[in-house]
Amino acid sequence: MSSRLRAFARLITAVAIVTAYVALHLAITAGMDLRACDRFRDAPARAAAFTAALDRYAAGDVSARAEIRAGNTWFKENAPSGASRSAVSSTTGDVEKGRVPLARERAAGLAADVARDRARLDRKLGSSRATALYWAVPPVVLLGPALWLRRRRRLDAAEIIRVVSRFAPRQPWWRRPVFLLASGAGYVLLAAGTLVVGNAQREGYTMPPMTMMGSLVGGLAAVGSGLLGLRYTRPRSARGAARALLADGRQPVLYLRSFADDDTAAQVDDSAAFVSVHSREEQFTGALGAVGPVIAVGRPGEPLPRLGAARFYLPLDDWQPTVLRLMELSQLIVLRLGLGEGLWWEVQQARATQPPRKLLLLAPGGVPELVQRLDEHLSAPSRLAEVVGSDPWTGAVITFDPEWTPQVHPAEPVPRAELPRGALVRRGARAMKAGVKAGLGFMAWFTPTHHLARTIKDALASVGVRKRTMAWRATFVAQMSLWKGFALVTVLALLGWLVGRVLQLFGIG
Repeated sequence: MSSRLRAFARLITAVAIVTAYVALHLAITAGMDLRACDRFRDAPARAAAFTAALDRYAAGDVSARAEIRAGNTWFKENAPSGASRSAVSSTTGDVEKGRVPLARERAAGLAADVARDRARLDRKLGSSRATALYWAVPPVVLLGPALWLRRRRRLDAAEIIRVVSRFAPRQPWWRRPVFLLASGAGYVLLAAGTLVVGNAQREGYTMPPMTMMGSLVGGLAAVGSGLLGLRYTRPRSARGAARALLADGRQPVLYLRSFADDDTAAQVDDSAAFVSVHSREEQFTGALGAVGPVIAVGRPGEPLPRLGAARFYLPLDDWQPTVLRLMELSQLIVLRLGLGEGLWWEVQQARATQPPRKLLLLAPGGVPELVQRLDEHLSAPSRLAEVVGSDPWTGAVITFDPEWTPQVHPAEPVPRAELPRGALVRRGARAMKAGVKAGLGFMAWFTPTHHLARTIKDALASVGVRKRTMAWRATFVAQMSLWKGFALVTVLALLGWLVGRVLQLFGIG
């Protein structure tokens, strides 16, 4: 499935979800209007009984006063805010004050007021029903295209899903849903705690000292609990390669590396965000997600998958045929160079079987022996030693032209002085608006992986693959823990409000 078709599918799904939510809200409103009509159905008889009781009271029947009060109570509980309710309330007040003639004058038009209120309720019910039905049409109409696109997406990825599914470890069906819910609670705690701390810092001079200290302690406790919960639950709720491919539908990015690099990739950069829990590999694969879902071979025997690329697990004695098949089915091969023999076999096979623009190499800095080893596998010298950066994780990105001539791109941060004019101010302003209140620092916009993603974007553009959002996708992933928390808080608030309306519809609470 092409990227445009995938974006269209997501747009249809989003529109269907939003319109379905609006239709549900309007249906609840129509139900409440129907309930109001049903409750007011006895209003003519109640109005007649109220007027008769008032006449008896005017004739000297003191016991009729209780019936007048009961009628007033019924109209308060069942009548809409309108003429009849106001007339009954005013009439009862006049009776209590002894102004019986004035009360009878007010009650003279009560039957007409009831008729007008009933007509108004009927019109409101008809309007709310029509509006609810109108908004119910789009999600129903879009359901068919959404299901068709979902089926199409699965068909497009069927072959590679079939290959990867053979090596997916079996998990209990309940495991991922349970830990996803637990992760959601962690994100909510993290976001809520950050908001509380930010509010205490902003309003610290205007609130009592004990209140400020309580807010800071409670907020920091919530942040700490959220972080601890996320570190435990996120690896247990990670999606495997088959599920990631099924959910996305595009041809994947195959990420090949030495298992020894996983520890470095699992680092969380301190400058990424004040409360970030997302590792370098998560940010890196988030950037590559602009191209396609990123899959990788997991380390054999690891108890939990690393976060980042979606894992699958190959046997130690027969992994080469599967890797070769995945190279054919992937749209991009990203290979992180190292000293392992298996990596160099993969470089050799990629050069022998795949088109040049499909291979992208990541070279760590500070490993001079890799330069000689790489040049042995290339038809032209890479000149890597002259431009490789100092980052021990990734110092340079290498792509190839149609003749397999290497093009080396150093992965070094852009000095602030070289940023486009106004970019620093604009990015800083956005960071201040979007992040300072949540405890994020200015450097959240310039993480190490952000610079690597920018280099990869430029490198891919040199071979005709243009993905302009890669660098900012990496930065977004670095801050995703907060954004997910804020989104979940918003969703929970909307659901809570909707549940409250449902309870109100059935007269509960």
